[in-house]
Amino acid sequence: MIHHLKGKLVEKNPTYVIIECGGVGYFVNISLHTFSKVADGELAHLYTHLQVKEDSHTLFGFAEKSEREIFRLLLSVSGIGSSTARTMLSSMSPGQIRDAIANGDVPKIQAIKGIGVKTAQRVILDLRDKVLKVYDIDELSISSNNTNKDEALSALEVLGFARRQAEKVVDKVISQDASLSVENIIKLALKNL
Repeated sequence: MIHHLKGKLVEKNPTYVIIECGGVGYFVNISLHTFSKVADGELAHLYTHLQVKEDSHTLFGFAEKSEREIFRLLLSVSGIGSSTARTMLSSMSPGQIRDAIANGDVPKIQAIKGIGVKTAQRVILDLRDKVLKVYDIDELSISSNNTNKDEALSALEVLGFARRQAEKVVDKVISQDASLSVENIIKLALKNL
């Protein structure tokens, strides 16, 4: 098993990088999240996952250990292959995927290209308990956070803001401080809308 690679960045593309380590060039598949994190400089460091199949050995690289953990969790779900997991990590950050699974947010996962309702439900069903346990997320904070978010969104809609636009701003506000009251979420959201 190859745990990580640290070497000269030879080539960088949105879907892969080539890293030279000890005279050997490794072709490493990456997500857009990792692409944005890898600096264009000489040296690159990626955590890796080696997928071994009958006909191929495929190396996947991640800028952060947390992204690799989410990737491996996604691979454990029936019907999710490496390309789907990589697409998911290209569409959302590892933290957003983790939160969507923990919150049971089917529409958020379903919004990813190539993910249908049943697959999104299966991801949540298979991974929710693991995510809550591994990341030590308290279910009560999730439910109160969702209630506050829903109330804030309803209030912003009444004030005339489009739900999609308001949801982005509210998510950003909550990500900065999850303990905010509904009133404070609305106030901060209004400053950013």
